Amino acid sequence: MKREEPWYKEGLRFGCTQCGQCCTGSPGYVWIDEKEIAEMAKFLKISEEEFVKRYTRRIDSRLSLLEHPKTYDCVFLKEKKCGLYGSRPKQCRTFPWWPENLASKQAWAETAERCEGINHKDAPLITLGEIERQRKMTDD
Repeated sequence: MKREEPWYKEGLRFGCTQCGQCCTGSPGYVWIDEKEIAEMAKFLKISEEEFVKRYTRRIDSRLSLLEHPKTYDCVFLKEKKCGLYGSRPKQCRTFPWWPENLASKQAWAETAERCEGINHKDAPLITLGEIERQRKMTDD
């Protein structure tokens, strides 16, 4: 049986402008694992224990990065830039290729309203193969 082609089979335009919009404005969770904690702690030159104590919160059995209690900005967002960009968690690295953003053309368009890098005329065309690779990373 042939798999139905996704609506974005011709690819999508996206280029991260590091505007910080995906890191701000609404409550949520940035789930992190032990490997990511180790990478971020090393980047910040602190112990993993110190990183967990200073920058995370426990939600049931999982850890999430803290966010500012009034603005809901990620604690690492400073002057609209990610202070961990090179070591950011997988959840951040795979944006905007999350299943909910790719569910439909309308979902993609709604995400584009909050992200200037989506559908930008100068953004590179990301192929279906690369989109699928990024999507798979969100499932791991």
